[in-house]
Amino acid sequence: MPHKIKQQRIECPNCGHHIRVEIDASDGDQDYYDECPACCMEMHMNLHIDEYRQKIQLAVCSDNEQIF
Repeated sequence: MPHKIKQQRIECPNCGHHIRVEIDASDGDQDYYDECPACCMEMHMNLHIDEYRQKIQLAVCSDNEQIF
């Protein structure tokens, strides 16, 4: 699967602001944090490369969500 930098539009899980992020899949699976430019809250991003289906999956969440 050719890895190149792609742009993806996401929504901040904290404030709902739409943001364009660059996804670089050349380093494989990644788990990182980025800051929303609108509300300055951290967003947790999990990037997974599915080689079998040749897809890139990006999950975005805030770590302040509680599970009961």
